[in-house]
Amino acid sequence: MSMSLTAHQLIGLLVDPGSFVSWDDPVITRPRDAEYRASLTRARERTGIDEAVVTGIGRIGGGQAALIASEFGFLGGSIGVATAERITRAVEQATAARLPLIALPVSGGTRMQEGSAAFLCMLRITAAVQAHRAAGLPYLTYLRNPTMGGVFASWGTLGHLVFAEPQARLGFLGPRVYEELRGVQLPPDVQRAETLAERGLVDAVVAPEELREVLRRSLSVLTRRALPSPSPSSVPPAPVAPAPAEHPDAWEAVLRTRHPDRPGTRELLRRTTEELVLLDSPGGRDGALVRALAVLDGQPAVVVGQQRRAGAQERPFTAADLRSVRRTARFAEQLGLPLVTVVDTAGAELSVQAELDGVALEIAHCLTTLLSLRTPVLAVLLGQGSGGGALALLPADRVLAAGNAWLAPLPPEGASAIVHRDGSHAPELARAQGIGAHDLAAVGLVDTVIPELPDAADEPAAFCARLGHAIATALATLTATPTTDRLTARTTRHRRLGDLLT
Repeated sequence: MSMSLTAHQLIGLLVDPGSFVSWDDPVITRPRDAEYRASLTRARERTGIDEAVVTGIGRIGGGQAALIASEFGFLGGSIGVATAERITRAVEQATAARLPLIALPVSGGTRMQEGSAAFLCMLRITAAVQAHRAAGLPYLTYLRNPTMGGVFASWGTLGHLVFAEPQARLGFLGPRVYEELRGVQLPPDVQRAETLAERGLVDAVVAPEELREVLRRSLSVLTRRALPSPSPSSVPPAPVAPAPAEHPDAWEAVLRTRHPDRPGTRELLRRTTEELVLLDSPGGRDGALVRALAVLDGQPAVVVGQQRRAGAQERPFTAADLRSVRRTARFAEQLGLPLVTVVDTAGAELSVQAELDGVALEIAHCLTTLLSLRTPVLAVLLGQGSGGGALALLPADRVLAAGNAWLAPLPPEGASAIVHRDGSHAPELARAQGIGAHDLAAVGLVDTVIPELPDAADEPAAFCARLGHAIATALATLTATPTTDRLTARTTRHRRLGDLLT
């Protein structure tokens, strides 16, 4: 469908009827080369526009946004100096007006007739985009078929969120050029949108007819300001919790968190959010990472969470997942939104490939990224919290934990293998190590424990409601705390972690 869409047709799909206003001034440049002038004349007659891009402002679901849409029918959407100037001015105008910006590139890359001058203009566009992002304004891109070369390697892929149309060819080097230079054909799936999404390089593959709603919901979260922290008298009552009971046995808790019907991150989000945009993650729907934009009780947030099971199979947490966590955390900070991390993993991937991919280095980089993040960070220990895969998501201003959740350097069976050279002592080690949520709270590693009755798998709706309310309440408190005070408290918190154990 999208190959036949012109720039104006795509804009028409996205904006509220009659709301688009062009920002484009007429192009008056006249190249010296006669053949190039003729090509430009034919392109203008064929498309009805004067350059390979259309810019302006429109409304999407009532909210204003700036738009930049390439026109592939105009010399393959290639970027010349005049094209780059139009794009740059539109980005600067969006920044000055403090508008979210949506870029819709489709391009073969640099306009070869203009050579190096056009090629270097990618720097001009990128600098303007960087200034827009630095101003804390959302920048979203939708890569259409094809998006190649310098466009793909600069402003096309710099979005806080990068969407792509199904089956779009996306890449740096075109297949004809690759074959000419290398003497072999490029494998057909290497530059497909779906391939890039599976590797965490594209946030979601979205059909053009579905894009308007995805953009509307994304902008609803990204441009929403958190509700002020309510006074105690105006706080609605929390969902009814079960009566206090004895703390769950640590080994029983471990077994309960492995129950196939226990609510995971996806179910928690679907049951508790009033606005939700689920993003693709490395591995697609079967991946171990959930990424989302969400609003909970009026509190907007960016969410990264572990999804531990696919049917009966554990999902390994990979180096690519950890890179996606860091990228997501950084754009949350740029947009001034709190980050919620949800921990529920049997551990990071253990394999030769994981070692080669640098999974341990990625864990270290996740720790430093989250520890230095200026935006509020809330960690939720939902179920299993095993090893470095769990540790990578735990640096936070506050930590909530489900009643049966646990945290340990290794699963109890692994600890038993180290201490006793077999796994049969796992139950007693789980009890001795103090890995349960209430044990963690007693030594200051967890701030609040959300009760279960007796297992979240037995009451998924009620459990998710209680946990969702606790998340929203914690977010309201964190976002209302002055940044300097919150960061000082975070530093103190992590400096003292584990002190009560000794």
